[in-house]
Amino acid sequence: MEKIKKNINEINERISKGSLKSERSSDKVTLIAVTKTRSTEEINKAIEAGITDIGENKVQEIINKYDKVLPVRWHMIGHLQTNKVKYIIDKVKMIHSVDSIRLAKEINKRAIQNNLVMDILVQVNIADEESKFGLKPKSLESFLNDLEEYKNINMKGFMMVAPFAEHAEEVRIHFRQMKQLFDTYKRSKCFENMVYLSMGMTNDFEIAVEEGANMVRIGTAIFGAR
Repeated sequence: MEKIKKNINEINERISKGSLKSERSSDKVTLIAVTKTRSTEEINKAIEAGITDIGENKVQEIINKYDKVLPVRWHMIGHLQTNKVKYIIDKVKMIHSVDSIRLAKEINKRAIQNNLVMDILVQVNIADEESKFGLKPKSLESFLNDLEEYKNINMKGFMMVAPFAEHAEEVRIHFRQMKQLFDTYKRSKCFENMVYLSMGMTNDFEIAVEEGANMVRIGTAIFGAR
């Protein structure tokens, strides 16, 4: 417990420093604890230490852990198959990884069935990596316009996964490009309700915050190496 609490406190301090550099308050940045492969005991320790939001990459892990952890907001942050949406639609606060109309249509359908409106983020592949999911920036406008058809989806912003780099400073340009893209769409009357820019993980979250992230997804720095 003490180690996890200490790690969370240190991360919050680093978020505060990054926020100062971007002239924002650190309370505007949501820390999402990534709990992939972590035990419910570890997760509960993190919640007791102040974590309010957790992110899972796999549907099965949400199902297995959902009734065993303390009250918390759940986020689906991994790639989501359409046939798995029905299992988490009533469990998660937000789905971060929407990158196809087929998936959006299924989320909307299941949201209607459960009498709710699902908050989503659109995943953007800002670095145009073949190995990563997400929409290319040039496809984004058409995709967002198509999303407007689905009334039980609430598009709240963008998510990205930065390319792997030995030195975190190397990915600053991608975070900066993502923030510019976010700001461009947010200025549009059609997308003025966009709120969240989810980017930055253990190796690069400070730079992501400096460049405008207001959600960071951190696992190893909280729980230690797997």
